[in-house]
Amino acid sequence: MTEISWLRGGGQTGRSISAFDWKSSALGEPEHWPVPFRTSLNIALHSPSPVLLVWGGARNIFYNDAFAACIGRQHPGVFGARLIDVPFWPEIRAAHLAAIEACFAGRAQTLKEQHADAIDAWFDLSYVPVFSADGASVEGVLCTCSDLTEHRRGMQALLSSESRLTAIFNQASVCFSELDLQGNYLRVNDALCRMLGRSEEALLQMTLADVTHPDDVPANMSMFNRCIENGKSFTLEKRYLRPDGSSFWVSSNISRIVDAQGRPQAMMAVSTDITERRRAEEALRELNDTLEQRVAEEILERSRAEAVLSQMQKMEAVGQLTGGVAHDFNNVLQIIGGNLQLMQSSPELEERSRHRVKIAIDAVDRGAKLASQLLAFARRQPLQPRSINLARILRNMDDLLRRAVGDTVEISTAIASDLWNTMIDPNQVENLIINTAINARDAMQNGGRLTLQIGNVELSDPDFLSQADLAPGDYVELSISDNGCGMPPEVRERAFEPFFTTKKEGEGSGLGLSMAYGFVKQSKGHISIQSEVGSGTTIRIYFPRSHEDEAAIEERHEMEMLGGSETILVVEDDPGLRLTVTDTLSSLGYRVLTAENGERALAIVRSGVAIDMLFTDVVMPGSVPATELARHARQLLPGVEILFTSGYPRDAIVHEGRLDTGVELLSKPYRISQLARRMRHMLARQGRRPQLAQGGNATQEMPGTATIHVLPVAERQQRLRLLVVEDNIDSQELICELLETLGHEAHGVASGEEAQQALGDQAFDVLFTDVNLPGMSGVDLARNTLSRFPGMSIIFASGYGEMVARNAGFASHSLPKPYDIAQLQDILGKIAAAA
Repeated sequence: MTEISWLRGGGQTGRSISAFDWKSSALGEPEHWPVPFRTSLNIALHSPSPVLLVWGGARNIFYNDAFAACIGRQHPGVFGARLIDVPFWPEIRAAHLAAIEACFAGRAQTLKEQHADAIDAWFDLSYVPVFSADGASVEGVLCTCSDLTEHRRGMQALLSSESRLTAIFNQASVCFSELDLQGNYLRVNDALCRMLGRSEEALLQMTLADVTHPDDVPANMSMFNRCIENGKSFTLEKRYLRPDGSSFWVSSNISRIVDAQGRPQAMMAVSTDITERRRAEEALRELNDTLEQRVAEEILERSRAEAVLSQMQKMEAVGQLTGGVAHDFNNVLQIIGGNLQLMQSSPELEERSRHRVKIAIDAVDRGAKLASQLLAFARRQPLQPRSINLARILRNMDDLLRRAVGDTVEISTAIASDLWNTMIDPNQVENLIINTAINARDAMQNGGRLTLQIGNVELSDPDFLSQADLAPGDYVELSISDNGCGMPPEVRERAFEPFFTTKKEGEGSGLGLSMAYGFVKQSKGHISIQSEVGSGTTIRIYFPRSHEDEAAIEERHEMEMLGGSETILVVEDDPGLRLTVTDTLSSLGYRVLTAENGERALAIVRSGVAIDMLFTDVVMPGSVPATELARHARQLLPGVEILFTSGYPRDAIVHEGRLDTGVELLSKPYRISQLARRMRHMLARQGRRPQLAQGGNATQEMPGTATIHVLPVAERQQRLRLLVVEDNIDSQELICELLETLGHEAHGVASGEEAQQALGDQAFDVLFTDVNLPGMSGVDLARNTLSRFPGMSIIFASGYGEMVARNAGFASHSLPKPYDIAQLQDILGKIAAAA
């Protein structure tokens, strides 16, 4: 390698110059190259940018290492070659050569953003002339390349990113906008246009202040300008305006956009509609002005909820307790009371004993009242609500109310002239008024004023409705006030609790107000107490308005106690109570059938025996409930009256605290007079009239099935042997027991084939058969029987009545279903007389 004294380094291309044999070239030895050439070459070789040097008339090319990378594989073959022979950059060759020639002519040149396909690169090219030492001519040209490739790629990536961002900007569901530093809209997306109800064109003519609520503009623009200055983005909740002037709340986050030097260029806003959230927060703020208030109200609400829950738990616990024992307790009271009343009616009872019996009966009444109060408090009493007008109730109670409070208490009433009706149980509301008035009387030891007011109110306050557990709407308000001693807070809070009383032991049960509470709540109303010591007490009661016409209310008067001769089926599982009821009804002249459960009672109903009334306990053991028994009875015995009785009917005939429509209930314990009047009232409304039996009644017990009371016969009938053919086994057994009770002998079978076998085994006087039998019909059985035993008597029991007997073609008796005992006795009497 030849050392060139003036060459200083120059990288690979510098070494190539030193290694080349220049003697044979047109340029000659490097030591003799012109100074401008050597200077320019040193400049080119040491430049960090790509530099091309074109020299002399031959236009030889020299370049540095950086430029070598720009021509790719053509290096180093073209180093020192003539420009005209160099094939690199064919895409810009013409412009490149023209620029070089222009520069040789003394004019500097520039080519911008030139693309070299071979190496996929972009350049800015600057051409400057290199003058001779004397400056008279241009000896060469220096071409400096600025590589734009990475910049261009970055710009392309930026443009692509910008396109994607623009697409996202326009299509995003979040509201985007770009504003200049004065708050003018530069760009808006579709979401913002929809939210503001304005077109893109309209918004681009507006400022941020134009769409902001005037009250929010100062704070918004102050923070906007501060963000321009310090670059700290901010979030502001403010109101935007729609074209119609309506406003809505948004959360707007605004940040600053800067250039490469950090100078503010624009502002970017991201907005979200928070109207619903603000409404919820505003509602919450209205209810809770401070954190302390919110905590206090939460604690208060929780306390109220716990108090309501505690009250409900107490009610439920006592309700379960009373419901569990009320049935048996009232049964016991009914047995005691019924037998005492029967004893009381005995003419042989001496006066002193009669007085004692009366005291015992009064005690039974008090026990019954206690059970009734417990059920009322626990909301388990069966109500019989009707559409009534409280004004009429109050007027009818005037005398009773004045007797209850005494002469020392002045009664004042105020009743609205257009008072609405309300759906409540009239008897229970009377009890409520009396009990409340008595409490008021006791609070006014030295006399005072009792004020009763009734009016129409429309309840809409959400706080009150929530606390009272009422629906908004129309109500009738009953207010009962006194000017007595009043209640301290600790007493007022417990006033509705069961068994709580401030009276001395023995003077009160503590069930008066709790019973009122239970009744009002069961009637879907509300009751509250306002009371202060020394300022008296006011009880306010709200009952829902009824839009039905006012129902008639029966006047109170003593009815004559009548009995009758109808047949009553008594269904009662308690043996002692069953006997008491039987004796009671028998003493009133009724025929009585009894059954200890629903299954036995249903068998009696299906037997075809005529029954005028079903008198059944609601709660009984067994697989046939009282309601199911009643349903079958109505189907099989059209027109039968059904009277339920119970000390606690549970949910069988009572739903939502109300007696089911059309259901008659006589609550235990009841007096004989109550039972007699209810039965006569029900039987009379069906067109029946009491037919009092003459003389005594014959009573016989059939174990496990029924007690039957029948009219006596003048003479003992001849004992008959009857073959009973009935495929219903329960009915078959009942008929056989009934016949034996009447003094006859009975044998039962389930089909005609079994009957033919039995006729061959033993002798019978009468064939008692149903018409419809499995297999052989009752008529065919009777015909075959008469062919074998011509003297046999035939009785057909059928729902078709006498038609079967008339069409049979032979003599027979017809007992139409349902039949009564008297009809059966009459036919058997005729058969016995003819025998």
